[in-house]
Amino acid sequence: MTSAIRHVTIHSSDSYALGTFWSQVLGQPLHEDDKPGDEEALIEGAGILFVTVPDAESRRSRLHLDLQPQDRTREEEVERLLELGATLVADRRRPDGTGWAVLADPEGNEFCVERSAGERAAG
Repeated sequence: MTSAIRHVTIHSSDSYALGTFWSQVLGQPLHEDDKPGDEEALIEGAGILFVTVPDAESRRSRLHLDLQPQDRTREEEVERLLELGATLVADRRRPDGTGWAVLADPEGNEFCVERSAGERAAG
């Protein structure tokens, strides 16, 4: 037998607040048992677990997520995420439509937004 990834774990200073941000980004709820102040918060449908750790441990994440919009363009998704509280870290989008945008969540964890499947299919 082999191992399977059960969760992608992200360290944070407030697991519930960060989990709530990502819940809104992904349109998937936090686990029904998660409450403000809990040390862990889980987006079960996405397999993402947020764990509260001491400040010194949460400064730099060794992990990031690559997002692919499902029902909008990359640009529309970047705008939506900025409105939710993300910040643009680096713009790797190219004039020909390829590339990606590097954003950070409210605690500074970086993630990328790629083109949607429709945009990829169009060229």
